[in-house]
Amino acid sequence: MKKIGQQPSKNGGHRAFTLVEMLIVIFIIGMVAGLIFPVVKSVKRWQYVNTARAEMNQIQTALENYKAQYGAYPPNPANNLLSPPLYAELCGQGGAGIINSGSTTTTEDQTAAKNFLAGISSKQIATVGGTTILVTSVRGPDANYQPLGQANVNPFRYRYPGTYNPTGYDLWVQLSINGQLNLICNWSRQTQVNTADP
Repeated sequence: MKKIGQQPSKNGGHRAFTLVEMLIVIFIIGMVAGLIFPVVKSVKRWQYVNTARAEMNQIQTALENYKAQYGAYPPNPANNLLSPPLYAELCGQGGAGIINSGSTTTTEDQTAAKNFLAGISSKQIATVGGTTILVTSVRGPDANYQPLGQANVNPFRYRYPGTYNPTGYDLWVQLSINGQLNLICNWSRQTQVNTADP
């Protein structure tokens, strides 16, 4: 039954969207998407940085436990920042450091040293050129960021004695996120963006 004052539509009773209405809806969707994408990028960066910082904190705990047992932090005699013998020292394999240096360590000390890395995920361990190193599981996250020239390997750098922490050690990792280098280090609580590698 037809209501008074109602105009019949040309297509059988249903009014269609006009081109202007469609363009307005598309414009609004575009505006919302433009606001959301930067937020998503920021959240992803925050997630990557926090993951790397948590992994660095695990390594710092292992280093403090090592020092408590041996009286010093693991040495880095070759000053090899990209692949230091840190993993070998903290898991009890020794090498160039205290465990196999002829000091008064025993088999029990080496067994105890293996527990220093008990909480480290297998994603944080990589082998490069025959050397096992500690890496971040974040790995970059930019696919073309390869600090050691090998895909999916982003090492923690270690220096003892430290330059920024002269009475201790320097520990840091860099992440390449959205074309920016993010330095996560133990001498600053702030993530440093596009800072030169120490």
